[in-house]
Amino acid sequence: MSHTEVILTTHLPNLGAEADVVRVRKGYARNFLVPRGMAHEVTPATLRMTNSLKARRAEREAQELNEANELGRRLGKLRLAFILETGETGKAFGAITAKDIGDRVKAETGRDIDRHRIVLERPIKETGDFQIEVRLHAEVHATLKVNVTAKTPPKAEGEEDSDATAKPRARRSAKKASESE
Repeated sequence: MSHTEVILTTHLPNLGAEADVVRVRKGYARNFLVPRGMAHEVTPATLRMTNSLKARRAEREAQELNEANELGRRLGKLRLAFILETGETGKAFGAITAKDIGDRVKAETGRDIDRHRIVLERPIKETGDFQIEVRLHAEVHATLKVNVTAKTPPKAEGEEDSDATAKPRARRSAKKASESE
């Protein structure tokens, strides 16, 4: 298996970024990377060209960092409210996942956040206030505030339904009023 070195012209996940000299198989370089303009073969002329690629890479990385910082500030101010379906005993009928949080952030801010960037050890299945970490960039982490409330509040022990106890009393008092007349 013969390999060759190429200079990448675009950022390719799992391979490298602009201006990186990487070693790949000849067929991959010849049939995929070079024809699509994603890489150039290593020659003295292309090595001189790497300076412009490095400048373009630095601009892209600076822009990504600025966008992540700006989004981090917006997420720090944002407070999301979720309503969790619960039964009479207070047990949750579902959970709030990273996908749910990502969808709500997109609805609130208009910015799409990958669910893998939202750090949840496990889905949220109880009510309360939570602070959730969001990894926006290698250098930028934001904290998102989430408030979870129950749709059906749990009833305390010994507490009865107020409507069930009120109706029989109303009927009795109506009967007594008619008898006394």
